[in-house]
This record gives sequence, C-alpha cells and structure tokens, in this order.
Amino acid sequence: MADFQDPDGRALEAALQPGGVHSVFQPIIELDTGRVVAYEALARGPEGPLQRPDLLFAAAREAGRLAELDEICRAAAFRGAVAQGLLSPLTVFVNVEPEVLDTAPLDDLLAIAEGAPHDLRIVMEITERALAARPAELLRTVERVRALGWGIAVDDVGADSMSLAFLPLLAPDVIKLDLRLVQERPGPAIAEIMNAVNAHAERTGAVVLAEGIETAEHLATARALGATLGQGWLFGRPGPGVAPGLVPGELALPGAGASGPADASPFGCLPTTVPLRRSAKALLIELSKQLEREAMRLGDTAVVAATFQEARHFTPSTTQRYRDLVERTGFVCALGEGLPVEPLPGLRGADLRPDDVVRGEWDVVVLGPHFSAALLARDLGDDGPDLERTFEYALTYDRATVVRAAHALLSRVAPRLAPAVAGVPDVRRPGTVPVPALRRVPSDGDALVRSALSATTSGVTIADMLQPDQPLVYVNEAFQELAGFPASEVLGRNCRFLQSPDTDPAAVARIRSAIDRGEECRETVLNLRGPDRTPWWNEIHLSPVVDPAGTVVQYIGVQHDVTARVEAERALLQERDRNQVYLARIEELAYTDPLTGLPNRRRLEEQVETAIWSARTGQDTLALLFVDLNGFKAVNDCLGHAAGDELLQSVARTLRGRLRRGDLLARLAGDEFLVALRGLDPATAAEEGRRVADELAAAVCAPVVLRDREVAVGASVGVAVYPADGEEFATLLHTADLDMYARKAGDRGARR
Repeated sequence: MADFQDPDGRALEAALQPGGVHSVFQPIIELDTGRVVAYEALARGPEGPLQRPDLLFAAAREAGRLAELDEICRAAAFRGAVAQGLLSPLTVFVNVEPEVLDTAPLDDLLAIAEGAPHDLRIVMEITERALAARPAELLRTVERVRALGWGIAVDDVGADSMSLAFLPLLAPDVIKLDLRLVQERPGPAIAEIMNAVNAHAERTGAVVLAEGIETAEHLATARALGATLGQGWLFGRPGPGVAPGLVPGELALPGAGASGPADASPFGCLPTTVPLRRSAKALLIELSKQLEREAMRLGDTAVVAATFQEARHFTPSTTQRYRDLVERTGFVCALGEGLPVEPLPGLRGADLRPDDVVRGEWDVVVLGPHFSAALLARDLGDDGPDLERTFEYALTYDRATVVRAAHALLSRVAPRLAPAVAGVPDVRRPGTVPVPALRRVPSDGDALVRSALSATTSGVTIADMLQPDQPLVYVNEAFQELAGFPASEVLGRNCRFLQSPDTDPAAVARIRSAIDRGEECRETVLNLRGPDRTPWWNEIHLSPVVDPAGTVVQYIGVQHDVTARVEAERALLQERDRNQVYLARIEELAYTDPLTGLPNRRRLEEQVETAIWSARTGQDTLALLFVDLNGFKAVNDCLGHAAGDELLQSVARTLRGRLRRGDLLARLAGDEFLVALRGLDPATAAEEGRRVADELAAAVCAPVVLRDREVAVGASVGVAVYPADGEEFATLLHTADLDMYARKAGDRGARR
C-alpha cells in the first residue's frame, strides 16, 4: 500500500488550498560554459505527510483530484518564478502530468498561460505517453503553446521506445534524456536511443539535456552522449530560487513551428512539385503492404497511420496485418468512416465524418527516427469493381512531407478509452465509473500467504509502485536463488539491476509500456545471477495489484529460469538460419551467371516484367537491347576457352561501366548479353535506345590484352522499345534479336 498516511484526507485538502503547494527550482546548466540558463520547477507539498511530491501526487490520484493538483502546481511554479526573479533571459521548465492529459480537457491546462508575465520564458515538459493517449488534443495544445512563444520539451526520452517514434511529430525544442542514460552502463538500448536523438537534433537544432548528473563520470557520459545542457545534484539541488554562485546565461531554442493546420489532409500535404501517378487499387494494396513491412522492420520506434475510407475496407486480412503491426511497432492508428475508437486491441481509431476530406483518401504513413515514407492517394470516384477503382497517388520519402501527413492523421485520432479514475467523471461518458479491481491480495504480513509464497518453487517478487524507482519490497527464497543474492541485497532496489547489458531493449520497453498501462505482461529477458554475473534467461509474468480506489499500488512478478529452453530454441534458429543461407545461395546460383556474376536471363526477365508493369501505370517506358559479339569464336579457337572466358568477363565489365545505375544487364548465353534501359521518355525512347546501342558497340570494339596478346572483337546490338515493339518480355526479346541479326547482316555487307 502507499506510504502516505492521510486517512481522513485532511493533509491533501490542506495541500489543495491556496499556498498549500509551493515550487522549488533546480538549475539547468550549459555544459560548455557552466552558466545556469534555466530552472525546472518542482512541486512540494506543505510540511507534513504529503510534503514529498510522489506521496502528494499519489494521494491526489487516489482521491480523484489529480487534475486539480496539477493545475495548482503549475500556478505555484509561475508565481514562484516571478517572485524569485527567474525571468528573461532565464527560462523556467514546467511539467504537465501525463494522466491529466488523459482525463481532463486540455484547455484547462493552458488557462493560466494567458496571464503569465511576458518576461517569464516557459518551456512546457510533456511525455510521449500523453501523445499516445490523446494525440489530437495534445498536438493542438503544442501549437497553442508555441503561439504563446513557449518552448516544448519531451521528458524521459529513452525510458520508452515510443518517445523516439514521436520526436518528429512533437518537434521539441529540448530533448530531455532519461537519467538512466547517464547513470547506467552503455549497451545496445542506449546506442539505439542516442542514434535517434542525435539524428533528430542534427536535423532540427533541438537542444539535448541530460538529467541525473550526480558525478564527474556522469558529466563525462552526458557530454559523450551529445548533451549540451545538464541537470542534477552535481550542479545543485532544488532550492527556493536562484542558485548561489552560478553565472546566469540565456537558453537559445530552435523555435520549431507547427506542422500545419489541423484540418489539412495527408494528400494535401504533398508539394505541388511532386509528380502524381494513376493506378488501380490492386497496386496500392501491394505498396501499402510494403510500407507495413518496413514499419515492422523498424519495430517499437515506428509510428504507423493509415486511412481506409470506410470501415468495410478494414477486412479480416487487414485486421490480421494490423494486429501484427500493433504487436511489433510503437503506435498504430487507422481512420475511416464507421471505424470505432479501437478497431482491435491496441489499435487507435477514428470515425471520419462523411464530409472530412480524408474520407476520400487512401493514406499509409510510416515514420521512425531514421526512416520516413508515405503512400498518399486520392480516390478519383470511379464506378465498377472495387479492385479496379482508380486513384491518383504519390509515394514520397521526403521527411518533411511525411511528418506533415502523420500530423494530419494523428490530429484526427479519438482519445483512448480508459476506465475513469474513481470519483472523477469520464469526460467522454456521462457519470462516474469506478475502475474495476484487477486483483486484490491479502497483506504480505498474512502468515498463510507468506508461507505459501516461501514454499513455491517459482521466484516471486513484489514491487511497490508508489515509491520512487518502484523498489522490491518482498522476495521469496526461490527468487533469491535465481538472482544469486540474499534478500538483504535485493530489497529496496529496482529489479533492473539484474538485467544484462545485452537484454533485448524491445522486451524491456514492452514491460515498461504494460506497467504504464497497469496491465499484465509476460516476457523472457536476459538476467545476470549473483556477484559473478552469470547470464540466465528469466521468463517473468508481471501482474498488477490495485487498492480499493483502483490505483495500481504493487506489481507481483513470478519468475522461472528457462535458460535450457531458450538455448535449445536458439540452436534450432541457428540451424534454420544456416538452412536459409544455403537456400539463398542456391537461389542466387539459379539466377546468376557463374562466369560473369551478372544476372541470367531468368532474373532479367523478372526485372523487365516489373519495369513493364511500372511503365503501364506511369509516364515512362523502357528499351531492350540484344548484344551479340562478333569474332568471339576465333578468340576461343586461337587462344583457348580460358582466354575466351576472360574476354567475356572483360566485356561484361565494359558494358556495366557504360550503363546508368538503374539500367539492367544480364548474360543471355555464350557471347550474348541483354540490356534493359528503364525510365525512358516515350517520345524519344527509340532514339535513346539506338544511341546507347551504338555506344555499347563502340566500347566493346576497344582492344583488350589476353595472354600477352592484344585482341579485338566487335558487337552487333539490336533494339526493341515497349510498347511499340512488344508488350511482353518474350516479344521484346524476339524483336531485339531480329534487329540484332539485321544489324549484323548490314555490318557484313558494309565490310564487302
């Protein structure tokens, strides 16, 4: 249960009275100069049982008065900053409680902003959890905050992979790194976070702030991670006002602008210079699936937003694909007329009005720290079979356009439906609905319960969710054996100290996300046992425990050593991977000419058919060139087959060096080669094909040295152009072959 003692609510009532809450301020330092450029406002309750902020907020949460307390804390921060002279050029960082964004109208959060002094510079701190819960409202709030001249900071970046996914949407002025990044040993998870943060900062000019700097070693780590601002006890603990002995400076912010009007459509975000194509629905389905595969490759750091026009287009097969996306990516939403708030568990939705401009679009947007892509299409209103309906579309990888398109879709997502906190009306439903109890257990002082937990062969832990850092408050003997530490060295610590640096960051992120939502979860993670840090695989099942008010107060963890099972599964996967490598090699041999390393006819035919399909739906065309060597047999007869092989390899290099990057080259057979020129202008394709053919023939004629002898061969090149000379590969090949023989005959006649 919670540590605070306020059975009659008097302490909380006193805190909520005028003057009951005050702010202290912690300095934020510019690391290069040592100047203090900002202060973070931190709330403190009145002297007594609720003076600590964690206990104060826990009491307000239990009483259903969290929104009221949050507003009081923000007002205290403004008053305290003005009273203490923390005005321009200094900046004050003010927090917004994420749960308030989930349950209270956002207009109330900005009510005090209108009356703030103009020389009070403010940065509002938010978390990605707020955006995931109420994206439309929060994006509008961010725009209003920027209109007031305030800055935006994203707090606890790195605590959850989702924070990396939402960075481009929030476009924060300040990125606050979670304190574990400077306090823990570097590992794969930290490297992933810093890659994303530094890439975003480089693109936007955002400032990186490292929290939790308590030692010189932490400071060195913060600098190495790219932070230019720092905060922590090394620079000073929170105090009533200006920190003594620190020279003031000014915080320069990039001042990112809004992403665009909230009612804009993704298709309308396309620049006028982007060329548009037309296609039937069948092609858009495949393009959409490809973007979905890209999103799953990105994993927890990806945001996926899509439109389906009408709910009937969200088919059973689509449902299965989006179930996989929900499980494997950070945030997924689907919009369409008739779609519910949650089309399937974990998928955010929105019911589009019939007159919404997005109702006539087909959009799929994928956004991550290092990848951005969007399929933006507009229905042209054709009648007839569904798969034959025509769309005007563009496939763009321009990051600015993709971010605007994602912003346009997320600004329409409905708030997440969650049970209302006890005693607080749900703003989306009339009345008050108490949170149902997830699980209630007797006190761990109950002798029978303690006996049962001690006797079980499973490792059992209980973590107190209301204390700072959520420490372990109970462990049974089985867990002590699994951890390799006695209870005296485990109790009071967060269980993360058992994790290996090689623990899968995605698994850890899923655990944290489940805990944030107050849900059960089951994961297998790599732990380290005892002082010698022996690796072992831990299958852990976490279950929340709630108090009578519905607040999660504890988490029970049941844990098993599954090392033998995981190692056996890994051995099977390694064997499967080896088999896949063999199969890939076999496939490569089946599609590759072993002498020159070029694709063979089979592979080129597939590539040309794909190019033909693209030409049918686009504005360009292609040409197929048939290259046949003249005089090759004489080289073979005179110098031998080994020299002939060298000559073919030399010709292959010569041809490849004369072609563009996107052109295709293959060896057909013997001394015959095929070339496909893609992306040609239909009006000049025949002329361009003949020009390249002549250039290739001239290049092949250049002498080469084989076996200390100079050898020269010629080439005859035939040309066929789609669609004038054929609409399929076989027809184009036959036409190019005939043209090649005509050229060869003409060359012989010219030599006579």
